[in-house]
Amino acid sequence: MITTFPTYFVSHGGGPWPYMKDQFGQMFAQLKTSLQDMPRQLGVTPKAVLVISGHWEEKDFTVSASPNPPMIYDYSGFPAHTYQVKYSAPGSPELALRVQSLIQGAGHSVRLDCDRGFDHGTFTVMYPMYPEAQIPVVQLSLKQGYDPKLHLQVGQALAPLRKEGVLIIGSGLSYHNLRNFGQNGAEASKHFDDWLQKTLVQSEPRQRVDKLIHWAKAPAARLAHPQEDHLLPLMVAVGAAQYDAGVCVYHQEDIFGGIVASSFCFGKAAA
Repeated sequence: MITTFPTYFVSHGGGPWPYMKDQFGQMFAQLKTSLQDMPRQLGVTPKAVLVISGHWEEKDFTVSASPNPPMIYDYSGFPAHTYQVKYSAPGSPELALRVQSLIQGAGHSVRLDCDRGFDHGTFTVMYPMYPEAQIPVVQLSLKQGYDPKLHLQVGQALAPLRKEGVLIIGSGLSYHNLRNFGQNGAEASKHFDDWLQKTLVQSEPRQRVDKLIHWAKAPAARLAHPQEDHLLPLMVAVGAAQYDAGVCVYHQEDIFGGIVASSFCFGKAAA
C-alpha cells in the first residue's frame, strides 16, 4: 500500500522559541502541541522531510544538498544559549537531486547548495516534531520576486514526492509584520486569518489557487504581509497538495500579544 502524505503550512512561531521556555512561558505551548501531534496525524514515519522556509530566498530556486547540514542562527538579540543549539538531522543529497529533477522537469531553474544549513524556519519546526533528529531534512528556498503563481507551480511539480515517503512542509507565518505585533496588529491579523480560513478550508481546491494568486487583494493583506516571504511557503504546500482539501490544524488568537496565527494541513491526516 502506497501512502500519500499530506502537506503542511506551519506558522513557525518567533525566533528560537522551542529553546526559550523560561523566556516565553506558555506563549507557544499550543503551537508546540500542534507540531508534536503531526507524527500521529501522519501515521507513518516519513523517509525524509522537505521544508520550504520563509527564511531562505535566492535568485533561483535552490535546494540544500549537504549530507550534514550545519546550523544557521538567523536571529539576533536572543539569549546566548540559543546560538549553541543543534538540530543534528542528516541531509539527503539524493532527495536534493530528486527535488532538482522535478523542478527542472517543470521548466524552472533550480540549483543545489552543498553548504546551506538549517535556518530557524526549519529547526524550530522539526525539533518539536522529531526531537531525535534522525529523519533526513532538505530545504528548498523561495525565489526572489515572490511570484505566487510560480511558487504554486513549483509545489505542483513536487507533488510526486508525497507518494515517495517525503513530507512537504511550508514554514512561514500566517501574519508577519514585525512593525505591528501585539495589539497594533490584532485587527489586521484577524481579518487576514479569516480570509485564509475561507480560502484554504472552505473554498473548493480549484478556487483557492486563484485566490492565492491574487492574495494581495485579501482583507488587510499588506498589513499582514508587507513583504510576503513568510506567506510564499504556503503556495508551495498548496501546489503540492493539488486538489486535496485543507483543514486548520493550529489556531491561536493571542500570540505575540494579540496576533492571530494559524497552520494548515492539505490532504488526508488522522483525526
